[in-house]
Amino acid sequence: MNGPPVAAVAATAATGLAVPLLVASGLLVAAGLAKLVAPHDTARALRRAGLPVGPASVRVGAGAEVFIGAVGVTVGGPAAALAVAGSYLLFAAFVGAALRRGWALATCGCFGEPDTPPTVAHVVIDLGLAGAAVAASAVGGPSPAGLVARQPAAGLVGWVVAAVTGGLLYLVMSPRQRLIRELPR
Repeated sequence: MNGPPVAAVAATAATGLAVPLLVASGLLVAAGLAKLVAPHDTARALRRAGLPVGPASVRVGAGAEVFIGAVGVTVGGPAAALAVAGSYLLFAAFVGAALRRGWALATCGCFGEPDTPPTVAHVVIDLGLAGAAVAASAVGGPSPAGLVARQPAAGLVGWVVAAVTGGLLYLVMSPRQRLIRELPR
């Protein structure tokens, strides 16, 4: 019984994991940019958690978040994927601690918005994205940006799938009231 060569299977896995890495990295960039523009709610959430953090510190962290996400998209590779995974593990730990300890947070600060309360869904999404990034680091492969250069059709489909998935994950982390307000009437 002849199966596909190990190298071909590894290349297919690496290509397939470029899309989840793109979702994770793209959401880091989006959330980081939002916090760069509006750091106050994230700073307030961190202060309520007992961390003496102001808007300037949030902007520094948000800049690191944007950088890690951008490197995940454009460079890829095991180190970038592990940095993306580490970011999501930190987010999951913070939101999990907020939920477990009952911190009175109106927002988790994820997207720099006052109406994004911490939920179990945040923790699950953060852990899922961390897991996807760890898997991507294990198989290596092209960066999400490099996927388009190497396989234009599959790469473009991957980017569309990543954009839709990222948008849906953002909506899951948004409160229902906000979703209802934004529905067309």
